[in-house]
Amino acid sequence: MERRAAVHHRDVEASSKGSGAPAPEGTEGVAPITFREVYDAHFAFVWRSLRRLGIRESDVADVAQEVFLVVHRKLPEFEGRSKITTWLFGIALRVARDRQRLASAKRQVSDESAILERADESADVHAKAERRESLALLESILDSMPMEQRAVFCLFELEGLTTTEIAELCEIPIGTVYTRLRLAREAFQAKLARQKAREAFVERGPARARAVGVDR
Repeated sequence: MERRAAVHHRDVEASSKGSGAPAPEGTEGVAPITFREVYDAHFAFVWRSLRRLGIRESDVADVAQEVFLVVHRKLPEFEGRSKITTWLFGIALRVARDRQRLASAKRQVSDESAILERADESADVHAKAERRESLALLESILDSMPMEQRAVFCLFELEGLTTTEIAELCEIPIGTVYTRLRLAREAFQAKLARQKAREAFVERGPARARAVGVDR
């Protein structure tokens, strides 16, 4: 990914040699996962998660660096009791929340390529355009949600975690998870309905103009 250069490897790798998490129970003899392996395998996931959590495109590189500094420090504590992506999302959530507490600013959707998985080069231009439009709409809807609702929505709808896992990850009662998820879904559907209505109105414009003989 082209943006990887934006995260300063020296800051997060200077002391990473020999750093790794212990193997999960029942996997004795298996080499522990290293920081380098986590970074290479999940950098795109962390970047995408930060964007979904409301970090502006211009700030993602710096925030991703903060996330991986925490990952490097805490990796020896990772026991493999949850998926590595769940653990990483938890760190990303806390870092993003701290960052937004310091400076809450509206996200900018300017370069979707940084948060998309590498596209198939054979995909046609129309398909790519539709994907970019869908991504921009998703980000616009997520941007309208409070951080707490956005995090629960992303974890459940986009990352596939259970409500129990989300409650443990976010350190909130499971009832709160259900409430935030319900509110986030309602906000998502309302925003999506407004967008579709707006698009339908725009599409009807030329048809109305032709009907009255304006478009000749």
